Amino acid sequence: MTVTDRFLEYVKFDTQSDEETNLTPSTPGQMKFARYLKEVVEQMGLEDISLDDNGYLFATLPSNISEDVPVIGFIAHMDTSPDMSGKNVKPRIVKDYDGQDIVLNAEQDIVLSPEQFPELLNYLGQDLIVTDGTTLLGADDKAGIAEILSAVAYLQAHPEIRHGKIRIGFNPDEEIGLGAHKFDVEKFGCDFAYTMDGGALGELEYENFNAASAKVTIKGRNVHPGYAKHKMINSIRVANNFITMLPRWETPEHTEGYEGFYHLVGINGTVEETVLSYIIRDHDRDRFERRKREIEHLVNKTNTEFPGCCSVEIRDQYYNMREKVEPVIHIIEIAEKAMRDADVTPKVQPIRGGTDGAQLSFKGLPCPNIFAGGENFHGRYEYVSIQSMEKATEVIVNICKIVAGE
Repeated sequence: MTVTDRFLEYVKFDTQSDEETNLTPSTPGQMKFARYLKEVVEQMGLEDISLDDNGYLFATLPSNISEDVPVIGFIAHMDTSPDMSGKNVKPRIVKDYDGQDIVLNAEQDIVLSPEQFPELLNYLGQDLIVTDGTTLLGADDKAGIAEILSAVAYLQAHPEIRHGKIRIGFNPDEEIGLGAHKFDVEKFGCDFAYTMDGGALGELEYENFNAASAKVTIKGRNVHPGYAKHKMINSIRVANNFITMLPRWETPEHTEGYEGFYHLVGINGTVEETVLSYIIRDHDRDRFERRKREIEHLVNKTNTEFPGCCSVEIRDQYYNMREKVEPVIHIIEIAEKAMRDADVTPKVQPIRGGTDGAQLSFKGLPCPNIFAGGENFHGRYEYVSIQSMEKATEVIVNICKIVAGE
């Protein structure tokens, strides 16, 4: 079974996560997928297989050498983003991409074009898996799952390749920031691990955003509009004023590299009450803390004009893993060599986002992030290169070789 076959099978499962349920996994589709994967690893003959009630699936490929080498892990998440539906995904393979527009859905005039997505031109001559324009694809992170299991199957089929003990872990709810919360690091039992959850070919990341969510609640006062003068407080208008007080240029669409931002991800409002949902991101921990204080300052400023109407709940989600990975920088060097051995140029760069590896690193499992091959995650224009998935599989195998001393 090729990595492509695996991937096309996995995207059939609807595993969209949901931050509103307060359950783990947050949606039943994730547990259904986990049970399926458990059957897969059982059929592969892996050992120490466990699937807990929270949807965390672990398994082991035993060592085939006598030497004592580090136990390494490979991790991917089973959920897809709540930003767009992952139900009834209809993938299509575009063979030998020619650099032209790809019509995803003629009826709805949905087109994947290099004019809007110039990185498409990096994939000339490659085979791309795309959507039909009505759902996301699910390469984030079912490509990672397919690559990990394909690499394990390759090692099983080639016993002449020396490797130590390898652990694999598939978890729920990464997309809502909860993937590592109930991940049992002690049970996983690795010296270090890699998440296969990055983007384009060659990406290798051990710096990520510090991240928090902020829920700003604004209480209004509704009065009949014909008699509202000096009485009504329209929470929607107050919320609009709050939004405009944040720096206009410190948003995702105006930032790059190490620049942080405030991102308004949701508004739900009536005259009586409006709730603003923000995410706060910054690579620098001091700037991150200042951003949180700025939100609190604007809440207090709003309450000066409208006493007691505004409140905020800020929740830290994860921190920059760099401080945990740098003391064991050799695990980055291993990944770089594994890429070069696969004729892949390593691209070490900060993640403008987060990964389960960040939280796992702070739980005692250093866990940088490696490319899975996809582009345009979380939306209808998502695609993945088959050749990139094949290279990611090769990189995993190479890491296992290097750690075993080959």
